[in-house]
Amino acid sequence: MDLPSLLVILQGALCPSPDERKAAEQSLNQFQYAPQHLVRVLQIIVDNNCDMAVRQVASIHFKNFIAKNWSPHEPDEQRKISQTDKNMVRDNILVFVPQLPPLLRVQIGECLKTIIHADYPEQWPHLLDWVKHNLQDKQVYGALYVLRMLARKYEFKSDEERTPVYHIVEETFPHLLNIYNRLVQIVKPSLDVAELIKFICKIFWSSIYLEIPKQLFDPNLFNAWMILFLNVLERPVPLEGQPVDLEIRKSWGWWKVKKWTIHILNRLYTRFGDLKLQNPENKAFAQMFQKNYAGKILECHLNLLNVICVGGYLPDRVINLILQYLTNSISKNAMYNLLQSRLDTLLFEIIFPLMCFNDTDQKLWDEDPHEYVRKGYDIIEDLYSPRTAAMDFVSELVRKRGKENLHKFIQFIVEIFKSYDEALVEYKPYRQKDGSLLAVGALCDKLKQTEPYRSQLEHMLVQHVFPEFTSPFGHLRAKAAWVAGQYAHINFSDQNTFRKALHSVVSGMRDPELPVRIDSVFALRSFVEACRDLNEIRPILPQLLDEFFKLMNEVENEDLVFTLETIVDKFGEEMAPYALGLCKNLAAAFWRCMNTAEADDEVDDPGALAAVGCLRAISTILESVSRLPHIFVEIEPTLLPIMRRMLTSDGQEVFEEVLEIVSYITLFSPTISLEMWGLWSLMMEALADFAIDYFPNILVPLGNYLSRGTAHFLTCKEPDYQQSLWTMISSIMGDKNVEDNDIEPAPKLIQVVFQNCKGQVDQWVEPYLRITVERLRRAEKSYLKCLLMQVVGNIRKLFFYTNIQIFLLTKGLCF
Repeated sequence: MDLPSLLVILQGALCPSPDERKAAEQSLNQFQYAPQHLVRVLQIIVDNNCDMAVRQVASIHFKNFIAKNWSPHEPDEQRKISQTDKNMVRDNILVFVPQLPPLLRVQIGECLKTIIHADYPEQWPHLLDWVKHNLQDKQVYGALYVLRMLARKYEFKSDEERTPVYHIVEETFPHLLNIYNRLVQIVKPSLDVAELIKFICKIFWSSIYLEIPKQLFDPNLFNAWMILFLNVLERPVPLEGQPVDLEIRKSWGWWKVKKWTIHILNRLYTRFGDLKLQNPENKAFAQMFQKNYAGKILECHLNLLNVICVGGYLPDRVINLILQYLTNSISKNAMYNLLQSRLDTLLFEIIFPLMCFNDTDQKLWDEDPHEYVRKGYDIIEDLYSPRTAAMDFVSELVRKRGKENLHKFIQFIVEIFKSYDEALVEYKPYRQKDGSLLAVGALCDKLKQTEPYRSQLEHMLVQHVFPEFTSPFGHLRAKAAWVAGQYAHINFSDQNTFRKALHSVVSGMRDPELPVRIDSVFALRSFVEACRDLNEIRPILPQLLDEFFKLMNEVENEDLVFTLETIVDKFGEEMAPYALGLCKNLAAAFWRCMNTAEADDEVDDPGALAAVGCLRAISTILESVSRLPHIFVEIEPTLLPIMRRMLTSDGQEVFEEVLEIVSYITLFSPTISLEMWGLWSLMMEALADFAIDYFPNILVPLGNYLSRGTAHFLTCKEPDYQQSLWTMISSIMGDKNVEDNDIEPAPKLIQVVFQNCKGQVDQWVEPYLRITVERLRRAEKSYLKCLLMQVVGNIRKLFFYTNIQIFLLTKGLCF
C-alpha cells in the first residue's frame, strides 16, 4: 500500500461513523504484514505536515503492532516482520524519537523499548556506538533517552544477564559525568536542563539498582559522581516557574530531579550503610562511603526538611524518601550521633506535624470519602506516604533508642492531651489531638510492654480516647475507633470499660461519615477477637451483619471481609441462621469486586483483593456449618455461578479459593448434586490447560466425588467419568515434561478409585498398573516412588494378585 492510501485509511480510523471506523481498522489489519507497511507508518508519524490526530492514530497502531509482532512469542512462531523492514525501522526510529512532540514520543518510546529489549545487543550491536556518538555530538537528549531504555533493560537483571551493563557503563559514564558537570554549572537552568539531569539520574539508578558496576568502585570516579549528586541535593529548587497547583507541582521537572537524586543516595546508603551486611570485597568501599558521604547526605536531608518548619513546600515523595533515610540511620551509632543534636526539632516540629490531620486530608474527606478510605488502607499508598514514613520513624526511634526518647515523646503527647482538655471548645487543637491519637496507636506494641505506660493504658483510653467517640469532628471519631481497636486486647480491670468501648465501636458502624464507619468495622474485629463473653455481641448480631453488608455495598475492601470472617469464626454453628444470607451477600459482593477489577485491569486493584476475601469468607462460613448438611443444600445454588465461571481460565486469580468452596460442598452436602457433578469436566479442562500447579487442590474435590458419589461415577456414561479420569491421569503421568512433584496427586487418585470401587473397575486395573510402572521407571523423587509403589501394593491387596510380580510379567510390565 502506498503512502497516500495509508493516510486515507488512518483518517478513516478517526471517522465518527462506526461503520467507516470499522472498515478502516479492517483495512489496517489486512495490510499490516505487507512489506514496507511499518516503514510507511513511521513516515506518517514523523511527518510534521500531517494532521496530529492522524499521526497519533498511526503511532498507536505502530506501537501495538511492534509489541505484538516484533519478536516471536513462541520458538516455532513464524516471523511477521521482514529483516529489511526491521533494519529500516531501527535505523530511523533513533533519529526521530527526540524530535517528536511528547504525545507521539511516549508511543514511539514504547516501541523503542520493545525493540531494545528484543534486539540489543545481538541484533543491534551498533546501538551503543550511536548513543556514544550523540552524547558527544550535542544530540544529547536523544542519546540520554535511548540510554535510559538500555539501562532499564538490565535494572533487575543479575549475574550473567547483567554483563552488558558493565560495557554500557564503561562506554558511556565518562560522557554522562561530563554532561552532568556542564549542566550543574548553568547559572539559570531551564526546565530542559532538569529533564536532562533527570535522565542521567535514572540511567545511574538503573545501573546500580541491583549491583554497583565495578567501575564505580574507583574512589575518584565515585567521588566525582557524589559531588554532583550532593550539589543537586543542596541546591534550592528554582522558585520561578513552579506550578501553583500542588498536584502538578510535585511532578515539576526540578522536583523530579530532587526526588531521583534522593532515590540514588538512599539506594547507596541501603547497600553500603551497614558494614555487617557487606561482602568482604565490598567492605573497604562501604567504609569509605560511610566515612565520606553518609553523614553529608544526612545533613543535606535534614536541611531540606527544615523547609517544612517555616511552611515551605516539599513533595510528599521527597519527604517520604528523606524520612526513610533518617529511619535507617537510627540504629547506626555514628549516624544517630549526628542526628541527636537536631532530633527534638525533627521530632516535634517536623515529624509530629506530619502525623496530624491536615487541610489535604479534610478536603479529600469532604469531597471524596471513598478515596479517603482507599488511600488510608492501601499498602501501595503507604510506601509513598509522608505520614506513614513519620510513623515508621517514631516507631523505630522508640524501638531502637527508646531509653532516651520514649519518655520525652510520650510527655509531648500528654501535654497535647492536657492542653486539648483545658482549652475552650473553639480553641481545642483538634488536629494535634488527631496526631497524638495516631502516635498512641502506632506505638501500641511498645506501650503495652513498657512500664509505667502499660499499667496506665486503660486510664489513658478512658480519659483521652473514648471521649472522642462523640466528637463533633469525624476524623477524631474515626481515630478513636482505630486506637480503641489497637488496644482491645489489653486486660481491662473494669469490664464495663471494654463493654462501653465495644458498643461505641458498634455505634460507629452507623456513623453518617463513611471513614468513621470503616474504621469502626476494622476496630470491631479486634474487639470480637478479644471478647470473653459473646453475650455482649450475640443480641446485636443481626444488626451487625446488616451494617456489614451495607458497607460492603459501598466499599470494596478485603479488611471488611476479614472482620466478617472473625465473627463467623467466633460464633461457629451459631451463624447457621445467617449462613444463606451471608453467602448471598458475599456472592453479590464478589461479582461487584470482579467487575471492578476487570474494568480497572490493575494488578494491585483493591477490588481483586476484596474478591479473594469474599471467597475466603464463604469458605469460613461453610466450615462453620459443616455439621449441618441441610444448609449446604440451601447455599449451593447461590455459589454455583461463581464455581462455574471461576473454574475456567477466567478464574485463575481465585482458583485456589474456589476449589476450597467446591471441596466443602462436595464433602458436607447430604449428597453431591448433578449440578455439582457438572463441575467435574471444568476441573479436568483446567488441569489440561493451566491448572497443573493446582493439582493437589483439585485432588480434594475429586476424592470427594469418588468416595461420596461412587455410584454416579461408575454408572454415568454421559459424560463418562471413568474415561475422563483415565484420560487426565494417563496424560499427566505419561508426560515426560511434568515434574515428579506435580504428578504426586495422580497415584493418590488411582488409589482412591480402587479403594472406593473395588470389584467394579477390574477393566482399569491393567491400564492403571501400566502407567504406574512406566512412571516408576522414570521417577526420581523418593516420595513419588513411594506413592507409585503403594498403588502397586494396594492393587495386590484389593484384587488378590498374591504374586503381583508374575501378573506384571505376564502383562509385560516388569520393573
